[in-house]
Amino acid sequence: MKLNVVISVLLILLTVSCKSVEAKKETNKPNIIFIMADDLGYGDLGCYGQTKIKTPNLDKMAAEGMRFTDHYAGSTVCMPSRASLLTGYDQGHASVRGNPVWTQSGKPVNLKPSELTVANELKQAGYNTAIIGKWGLSEGNTESNMPSEHGFDYFLGYKKHGHAHHYYWDTLYQNNEIYLLEGNDFKTKQGKYTHDVFVNEALNYIQKEKNQPFFLYLALTIPHLEITVPEESKEPYLNLGWPKRKMNTKGHYKNDAEGNTSFAGMVSRMDRDLGVLFDKLKEYGIDENTIVFFTSDNGPEYEKKDRFFNSNGDLRGGKRDLYEGGIRIPFIARYPGKIKAGSVSEHPSAFWDFLPTACDLAGVEPTHKDINGISLLPELMGNKENQQKHEFLYWEFNERQGPIQAIRQKDWKLVWKLEGEPELYNLSSDIAESNNLALQEPEKLKEMLEILKQVRTEHSEFPLETRALALRKRKNAK
Repeated sequence: MKLNVVISVLLILLTVSCKSVEAKKETNKPNIIFIMADDLGYGDLGCYGQTKIKTPNLDKMAAEGMRFTDHYAGSTVCMPSRASLLTGYDQGHASVRGNPVWTQSGKPVNLKPSELTVANELKQAGYNTAIIGKWGLSEGNTESNMPSEHGFDYFLGYKKHGHAHHYYWDTLYQNNEIYLLEGNDFKTKQGKYTHDVFVNEALNYIQKEKNQPFFLYLALTIPHLEITVPEESKEPYLNLGWPKRKMNTKGHYKNDAEGNTSFAGMVSRMDRDLGVLFDKLKEYGIDENTIVFFTSDNGPEYEKKDRFFNSNGDLRGGKRDLYEGGIRIPFIARYPGKIKAGSVSEHPSAFWDFLPTACDLAGVEPTHKDINGISLLPELMGNKENQQKHEFLYWEFNERQGPIQAIRQKDWKLVWKLEGEPELYNLSSDIAESNNLALQEPEKLKEMLEILKQVRTEHSEFPLETRALALRKRKNAK
């Protein structure tokens, strides 16, 4: 009997021990925070060369983590870019390949109801999931395709990207229900600045979920037009002798009268608030078990032409271009004790790499094996020799001047406008894409054009025909 009792006790202890190890393993899954600015340019942060706007907290994040020099957005405008981030597909294979009105039918294309996102994958891996800020993937009159249908346990923010054009908008959504900001009036810019609402909600969420693995997608709207910010954020930039940029205050965007101080104040306000978020991770004791990513959804719009802040850096173009200024973006990752402090990566990567990277961090395999993304975890952890590389990266842009297609293969870049001549650049010697080598490098051009034939699946709403032709067909069909 005594032997049986001893065996029973040992079995109980072994079971408890196994459960304890299993629970510890579950707990040790890193929290994942992905922070996205809106229309922030490659050169808008100090760590990427900005000299006028102060961004000490994001500069510190880069000093404590890894700064990527060759990271790309999913697209050059917000809706398809965000779709690529969430689903792991590039613009040759994504369901969402353009902003709402630029489809063949004129009806917006949203994520498919069954379409898996990184939130679905992490939820299956035991994570609590949230998006706070700009969703922008439920356009038109539909009530469906809310974040809850794509793996997010919690949502507070803008449903449509048009609503996110206003920082004093009164109607947000909390999960699937309308969330009114009483007293907000976007026309007079009265009430709560929505950026502040999102930051406070993110801080509350982190405090609430700090004892279990969580994924937070913090989709901020700074510094997208409209250019406006509370007065205290402008103060550091007043009386510096800057040129005054007069803004349109009566149109769709309710801009402040002077743009430069407001733009700088917006970026610095975001940086200030992210500093608070970083401090809270330390205060809650979860800093070392949290990986934070920071990026932008595409290139700059406010400074696409005016170069006072040099938001594009040395890059050509901005938002709505497939030149580097439209798609190459800041990308920083920080994971204390795991990512080497002050490291810099020149590895070419893109938004569709985030889903497999997040899965790798969570210890699971992506459900779909045909995604275009490749996990960046080896690169992040300093194992560069084990980092798989893309054969090429592909984008397309479907608006009035499109379709435009672009491929990057190693240092070579092809930009192809449907009704124009091919443009071929070598980024290693011509980061500004100022010297078209199409005539000098016919063999390379031929190779890139052959790749272009293989890069996309057909999409009835985004055919390879000019948007102007699509608009004429739609008009004639009425």
